[in-house]
Amino acid sequence: MNQADSLARRVARLEQMPLFRGLRHPDLATLAQDLHLREYARDETVFRQGDESREVYVVLRGKVRIYKISPAGHETTIDIFAAHDVFGELAALDGQPRSASAKAIEDTALLVMAQQRFVQHLEHIPRLALNLAHLLAHKLRWTAAFAESIAQYDAAGRLLHILISYTERYGQEVEPHKVYRLELPLNQSDLASMVGARREWVNRLLNEWRRRGLLTYRRESLTILDMPRVRAERDSRIEANVGQTEW
Repeated sequence: MNQADSLARRVARLEQMPLFRGLRHPDLATLAQDLHLREYARDETVFRQGDESREVYVVLRGKVRIYKISPAGHETTIDIFAAHDVFGELAALDGQPRSASAKAIEDTALLVMAQQRFVQHLEHIPRLALNLAHLLAHKLRWTAAFAESIAQYDAAGRLLHILISYTERYGQEVEPHKVYRLELPLNQSDLASMVGARREWVNRLLNEWRRRGLLTYRRESLTILDMPRVRAERDSRIEANVGQTEW
């Protein structure tokens, strides 16, 4: 493949990604030349909380887990990013150290852009800046919904809320409006870190939901067997949480 064909192929891939959607071909060609491919094996760290790195990342394939580490060394999973998602942009925008760590949870390919070039492109390509604003607004809405789930649901409800959210973002519909499948390379300890619980508790809960025909979670593959019932179970945890509150 000659250089022109290679650039055309890369531009075509960028057109499919929300961050670059609607941009003119000359702008896409310039961006493509400033994006560099990096590949990560499963469990390989992309960056660590507190790092001074400033690059911006776009997921080409695979999945990346974003997590924070407490002073005691405990991990709390913040989010999962998959193909076409963008992460690391906050450090590029505000120049602050990384607020969380990022690790590949399966074999992953990332497109990486240096901070200086990314900011320059934002200044000269209005559509790129607008697309980034849309993505940041989406992340803010997700964060607000997650914060609301912490306030409303008990730990079981929060776990269901997270599993539903990831299924809606990355899952495949097997049976319309009912059965969904999601490849989620997280073990039970990772799931527990999302809701501040112990792995043994998550294991018991997943076994209970399997017994009741709500969902199954085997070998990092989630199957929601009855989405309306799973949503109803999640919503019932609001009352469970309220019931646990005492003066």
